[in-house]
Amino acid sequence: MWLMRFAIDAVFVDKAGRVVRVAERLAPWRTAVFARGAAEVIELPSGTAAETRTQAGDELVFEPA
Repeated sequence: MWLMRFAIDAVFVDKAGRVVRVAERLAPWRTAVFARGAAEVIELPSGTAAETRTQAGDELVFEPA
């Protein structure tokens, strides 16, 4: 979140695409605690995780645009 000027949601996922942690509404200039087992982090607009009810254990499917 260094140099960011707005809040975001961070979704930590493992190699299989399963959500291992959701950090909602991360304020600018703050850091999120790493999630054990996470291979990637998806940064989303603040509030998106709550709107979509994304939570640990969910499996994300990625499709080409």
